[in-house]
Amino acid sequence: MYLENKKISVVGGGLVGSLLATYLSKQGANVLVFDKRSDPRKDINQAGRSINLALSDRGIRALKTLGIKGQIMKIAMPMYKRIMHSNSGSLTEQRYGKSQQAIYSVSRHILNTKLIDIAEQHNVKFHFNKQCEEIDFSNNELLFKGDYVSHSDYIFAADGAGSVIRKKMGHCFADVKITEKFIDSSYKELTIPSHLDGTHKIQNDALHIWPRKSFMVIALPNLDGTFTCTLFAPNKGQSSFDEIKKNEDVKSFFSSYFPDLVNLIPDLAEQYFNNPTSPLGFVRCSSWKKNNTILLGDACHATVPFYGQGMNSGFEDCFLLNEWINLNHSLSNRTIKEFLSLRQLNTEAMQDLSMANFIEMQSKTADPGFLLQKKIEEWFSNKHPDKWMPLYSMVTFSSVSYHEAMQKGIIQDEIMKDVMSKNNLQIVFNEAELNEKNIEQQILSRIS
Repeated sequence: MYLENKKISVVGGGLVGSLLATYLSKQGANVLVFDKRSDPRKDINQAGRSINLALSDRGIRALKTLGIKGQIMKIAMPMYKRIMHSNSGSLTEQRYGKSQQAIYSVSRHILNTKLIDIAEQHNVKFHFNKQCEEIDFSNNELLFKGDYVSHSDYIFAADGAGSVIRKKMGHCFADVKITEKFIDSSYKELTIPSHLDGTHKIQNDALHIWPRKSFMVIALPNLDGTFTCTLFAPNKGQSSFDEIKKNEDVKSFFSSYFPDLVNLIPDLAEQYFNNPTSPLGFVRCSSWKKNNTILLGDACHATVPFYGQGMNSGFEDCFLLNEWINLNHSLSNRTIKEFLSLRQLNTEAMQDLSMANFIEMQSKTADPGFLLQKKIEEWFSNKHPDKWMPLYSMVTFSSVSYHEAMQKGIIQDEIMKDVMSKNNLQIVFNEAELNEKNIEQQILSRIS
């Protein structure tokens, strides 16, 4: 234990803050977590306020290192594939990875409460209803609403996309440049209820997508037989949130573009107007550390949710920081700046990948040419796993750094554009083994 007798304050008791606190406590630190919310275990109204999460390999690795993977997987549901719903109701499937590879649907609220329980079992002390108002970076002091002051050896800010600590850091240090940018789309959560017997109304081992080019709906399964759905749409213009103002507009919009959802969600209009419309955007920060204060998770790299990597990248922050502590035996080694700079490079790549996947999910998943390209990539990867791993698998089912995955993905995309430029490729690919070999040789010649 390399942090023995160190007092550490964590601002933010969400997913990353509570997981980080457990890691730091296991390193011997005396850890206090401060959260502006009331205890989510006692406030049921906090449930259902955000998109369901997709837990994948990077996040699972962080849980496994702490020995808590089994506890978390009990509250998660595997999703082995995407199921795309056309406007006519026809379905198309696309596997996420190899036969047994899955991403896991998990409720943010349930996961957060579980991680808080686990942290407390590791002697972490939580202080709820503590709104941080000021920070003294020189003396490692936090001032909370009500004049409560906390002093510690180190401060970690895991207080989310609206991080108070990040904003104070940007205000106090001229060299800290912060980017906070919203995109022109927002999201609204809806729920597909279960059958009366508690079973799911649609296939529950998949993430469902209703892609409609500039807008879409996705649905992730829950353990109780429900699905958490999310409508993503432009803020203004055609088929936008701005156009839907009354019950008749909801009925018209969903009947036109998502007719099967009208039957699956009987109280659709009521849900639509009761649930908030929330913005989408990302945060970047040029420096994650000043003195003994460090930013992690959404506080420094919040992202749009279209690669399912927001939580996973935050958990990976915790895992990699713990690895760094094990290597350097403290938090004071000067190489921590190099570690954080490399992490910044990778999370910015993750954000770029997430925006690119937004376009893919909205429109390309309904494109036969795109689906064929993915089919060819899967076929070639199965034949030559040492030479080709699809970009999605690199991001979701491996520990390849985000930046390396993005760079390899750019090269692979150029190769596939060349392959896809062949005329009648659907016929060529399915016609005979000889033609498959021609395609195989074409790809091999480009990557050798």
